[in-house]
Amino acid sequence: MSGAAARLVSLDAFRGFTIAAMVLVNNPGDWGHLYSQLEHAAWNGWTFTDWIFPFFLFIGGVSMALSLGRLAAAGADKGALLAKLAKRAAWIFLIGFALNLIPHFNFATVRIPGVLQRIALCTMLAAPIVVYCGWRAQLAWIGALLALYSVIMLLVPVPGFGAGVLEPGKDAGAWQDRLLMDGHLWAHARTWDPEGVLSTLPALCSTLFGVLAGRWLQSPRALAEQTVWMLLAGLLLLWLGAILDVVLMPINKSLWTPSFCLFTTGWALLLFSVFYWLLDACPVPAVKAAAGRWAKPLIIYGMNALFIFAFSGVVAKLLGWIKLAGPDGAPVSLGVVLYAPLRALEIAPVNSSLLYALIFNAAMFLLAWGMWRKKWFVKV
Repeated sequence: MSGAAARLVSLDAFRGFTIAAMVLVNNPGDWGHLYSQLEHAAWNGWTFTDWIFPFFLFIGGVSMALSLGRLAAAGADKGALLAKLAKRAAWIFLIGFALNLIPHFNFATVRIPGVLQRIALCTMLAAPIVVYCGWRAQLAWIGALLALYSVIMLLVPVPGFGAGVLEPGKDAGAWQDRLLMDGHLWAHARTWDPEGVLSTLPALCSTLFGVLAGRWLQSPRALAEQTVWMLLAGLLLLWLGAILDVVLMPINKSLWTPSFCLFTTGWALLLFSVFYWLLDACPVPAVKAAAGRWAKPLIIYGMNALFIFAFSGVVAKLLGWIKLAGPDGAPVSLGVVLYAPLRALEIAPVNSSLLYALIFNAAMFLLAWGMWRKKWFVKV
C-alpha cells in the first residue's frame, strides 16, 4: 500500500483518540476537582487538554489533502470541489451554532464563535489553498499568515491598552471580536473569545500543516521513510515552538499564538507518526495485527467523530439543564443527581470526577459502536 492508496486506518484511530480525549476533558463530574492535565492552561502554557483542538484541525487538513488528492486524480472539477467543501463548512458551522443555542435558544445573546465554527472557517479558508497551491505555496501561506498575525498582535495599538498587550481581553484579537460580535462572545469572559476571528488565522495554519502531512503521505516514498520524516518534522516544530515561546509570543491556546501552532503541530506529527507506523506502515504483520486489535475502539470512535462531538455536547447541556427535586426539595440538575453516587465513594474528589468522565466516555463509545455495527456513518 502506498501512503494514500487506501483509507488510512491510522488517521481514523488518531481521530478516535482525539474525540475520546475531547469527551473525557469536557465531561468531568465536578469542574472544581480536575487533574491539571484535564483542564486548559489558565492562560500561557499548555496541558494535554490544549492538544485536542489543534489535533482536530491537523486531522482535518490531512483528510482534505487525501480526499482532494483522490478526487483530483479522478479528474474532478476544481470549482465543484470548492463548492462541496464550502457546503460541508456551512453545515459544520450551523451545527456548532445550533449547539450554542441549546438549551435556551436566545438569539440576542447566543455565542457566535465556537469549536465547530472555527473548524468550518478553517475548512473553507484552506480549501482554495489546497486545490490551487502546491506544497511550496502552502508552506508560504503558513509563514505569511503567522507573520501577519504576529504583526497585528504585537504592533496594532488597542484603545485603552496599547500595542502588544497579550493579556485576557486586552489583545488586538479581543478588541476586534468586541467590535464585530459584542454581546455574542464566550459567556465565561464576555470581553474576549478563545475561538475569535483574528486567531482563526494561525488556527488555519494548523490545518495547513495537516494538509502538508497529507501530501507527504501521498508521495511515492517508502512508508518507513514517510514515518521517520514525520517524526523529525514533529521534533523540529516542537523545537521552533519552544523558541518562539521565548522570543516572540508565549505558547497560548486562547490566542493561538504562532508558538502554540508550531508546538501543538509538532505533538500532532509525533503522535500521528506512531499511529501511522503501527497501523499502516509496520512491515511486521504480527505487530500490525496486534496494533489493529488494540486500536479498534479508537477506529470505531473516529468513524463517527462529528456526530459524537455534537451528540455528547447536547447530552452534557441537557444534563445541566434538566432539573429534578433534590433531597431538600431544591431543584438540582440531572447531572448532579447522576454524579451523586460517585461523589459518595470513599475516593479523592478528583478521582470520582474522573470516573464520571470515563463512564460518560464509555456511554458515547457504546453509541459509536452501535452505529458502527449498523454501518451508520454520519457525514456532512
